[in-house]
Amino acid sequence: MLTLVSTQDTPTTRLLIKGGTIISMDPAVGDLAPGDLLVTDGVITEIAPHLDAPGAEVIDATDRIVMPGFVDTHRHTWQTAFRGIGADWTFAEYLAAMHGTLKPLYRPEEIYLGVLAGRLEAVNSGITTMLDWFHADLSPEHVDAAIEGLDESDGRSIFCYGAGFGSPDPIDADLRRVRHNLHDDDARVTMALGLRGPQLTTMDVTAADLKTAGELGLRASVHVGSGGARGSRPIAAFHDHGLLSDTLTFVHANGIDDDEIAMIAGSGASVSISPDVELKMGFGWPMTGRMVAAGVRPSFSIDDCPAAGGDMFATMRTAFAVQRGLDGSLTSRDILEFATVDGARACGLSARTGSLSVGKDADVILLRADDLSVCPVTNPVGTIVAAGHPGLVDTVLVAGKVVKRHGRMVRDDIEPIILSLRGTRNRIAEAAGIPLDGTWRPRTESE
Repeated sequence: MLTLVSTQDTPTTRLLIKGGTIISMDPAVGDLAPGDLLVTDGVITEIAPHLDAPGAEVIDATDRIVMPGFVDTHRHTWQTAFRGIGADWTFAEYLAAMHGTLKPLYRPEEIYLGVLAGRLEAVNSGITTMLDWFHADLSPEHVDAAIEGLDESDGRSIFCYGAGFGSPDPIDADLRRVRHNLHDDDARVTMALGLRGPQLTTMDVTAADLKTAGELGLRASVHVGSGGARGSRPIAAFHDHGLLSDTLTFVHANGIDDDEIAMIAGSGASVSISPDVELKMGFGWPMTGRMVAAGVRPSFSIDDCPAAGGDMFATMRTAFAVQRGLDGSLTSRDILEFATVDGARACGLSARTGSLSVGKDADVILLRADDLSVCPVTNPVGTIVAAGHPGLVDTVLVAGKVVKRHGRMVRDDIEPIILSLRGTRNRIAEAAGIPLDGTWRPRTESE
């Protein structure tokens, strides 16, 4: 791997965030304007309109919105080096390009760089928690490189291991090896299983994979309704095999039937919606409103940056505008809940993150309220959803550790990471014989 030196802030024993507009996403706390928040040893210990904390480091939150960090419940960061290349692609072209042409050319150190850069980009835009759905398991070395990238990225991450993604057979022993290494479920980098599910293997194999996940104490995530055969009933297949549970997240789920949504609701399973990719790649309308109407609180995810932007602000805005256009349902607070507290619940982390609550880890972001693009802020929640953007992210804390301050990442190795990432893109593109000017349209199996 590359040796990248960083100078990160270490957690201060006591830290007082003072004088901000607090959007807690916790009904018991509510919103405070102004409000103070005290962090002790990385954990939120007090929230009140005014706090005195002698000896604490003070972060002045005047003209700042203080809120929980965003939670992205599904992203493939190994693809970061090819950001934007697939803006005009169909889903079939994306599969042919990223999985058929480019993925086989990746070296472990290039996986590491993509994951590191992609996760840092997410942290920079206020995503403190992310489930990284890794389906480039070309070798154990590639897998370990991805985990190393997450570990060095400053963020709270779930390594969702798409073990055996290119095979229809049951998952192999490497899943157990990785689980042995990522055994601490209280660590900053934890683990989940990325199922291939009915689109890529049989339900019998899916049942066997979920049995293994249960033995290892892993939650699971699976893509459905993302280019699978129309008319198929993937949720019903899980239901009929007795596989639905509250430890399962369905990614996308576009076009599923109403009774299948009811099955999800009854089981406590969750749904991760990636509105930009779903709309651009022809999956169908995002299922946000239909899920809520059935009693399912969805979460949001970016999916892949070759086709879409990497920030939660754009994701929220797309989902909000589409649902308002379809039926006028949902409010801006609903949307912000999907991007924070509901995302944490989907990842099994609701006791640790997703809201500003006493006893939770201090995963906190401060957004500028004095920026010309949003000033004067009258409705903070509506402003975040309707007009927010990464340029507003002034400060980011992960478990009380300041990783971005005054609009800049604290670590000092961003430039060499970017240069190395560009070199990765150029090497793989040259090996694949593809142009980098936006003209490449991959050939699909139907052509």
